Amino acid sequence: MLDTITLGAKTGLRVPQLCLGTMNFGEPGRGHQGDWTLGVDDARPIFEAAIESGLFYFDTADIYGVGACEEVVGQLLGELLQRDEYVINTKVAMPMGRGANQGGLSRKHIMEGVDNSLRRLGLDYVDQLIIHRHPHGIRGAASTPIEETLEALNDVVKAGKALHIGASSMFAWQFAELQLTARINGWTEFVSMQNHYNLIYREEEREMNPYCLSTGVALQPWSPLARGILAGAYRGSLDGGTTDRSTGQDRTRTESLYRGEMDFEIADRVIALADERGCRPAQIAIAWLLSKPGVTSPVVGVSRVEQLQQLVEACSIKLSPQEIGHLEELYRPVDNLLTIGTS
Repeated sequence: MLDTITLGAKTGLRVPQLCLGTMNFGEPGRGHQGDWTLGVDDARPIFEAAIESGLFYFDTADIYGVGACEEVVGQLLGELLQRDEYVINTKVAMPMGRGANQGGLSRKHIMEGVDNSLRRLGLDYVDQLIIHRHPHGIRGAASTPIEETLEALNDVVKAGKALHIGASSMFAWQFAELQLTARINGWTEFVSMQNHYNLIYREEEREMNPYCLSTGVALQPWSPLARGILAGAYRGSLDGGTTDRSTGQDRTRTESLYRGEMDFEIADRVIALADERGCRPAQIAIAWLLSKPGVTSPVVGVSRVEQLQQLVEACSIKLSPQEIGHLEELYRPVDNLLTIGTS
């Protein structure tokens, strides 16, 4: 059974040690992840197992399945839990259509996007609304003045449609500027940062992680298993995929994110340590992440109940300083993906 923890120092919201990412639930064939999407009937056992394990925190986004993910998540949570028994995030920013105002972080899209998400989820509010990227970091969208974005988010919170706001994947200076601007104007500040952080992409340790730790913002890393690389889904290279996701159209995205020269050597150390410990590589990767200061409820994705159960068990694994050092020592700096626009 998972323990609970407070979501950073800026809230009193209690969440479990893991957050269930739901990108792979929705309508098969719909959206950029459609070739590895699970429909509602296949997703239901995973949600049931999560709840039984004490995992009551769920992360979704409007762009996942172009709305289909929110519909499935809303249906299942409505079946399985009362509203005050779970915590849910959704996100806004990515384009939901070809219209000029169907994406970005303008006031218009935020207001319309939130209402559309709540309708699909069947909810009056979400616990956390996350901006999917910085207002100037969304491909194809206008670079909205940050004041417009922040005031709109503040109004969403004041209207009771979101209890908190979070952010995802941007430069630390951009996040600091958003927080300072919100504070100066008396607007709602961000309580979490959902950033890209794992054993083979550690550039966030330079600025974003220390900034969040020093200001009480919860770190909720996405891709904690490096899209399966740290779970052993690849046999030594991106050509060795063994899962639907690693061999499908999503592989292009993986190639854009993971280009470090030591990626698979680090993954081999994860696998070797898992063998020594008698556990799964994914469990070692999660145990490493949970050992890092400020990390709260990393967002994990699974396609089978047994994968979920393994990740829950990983929360009880404590790595020694020597084991952590062994896993980390091969890392070499890589390009910050935000500088080349692929994060």
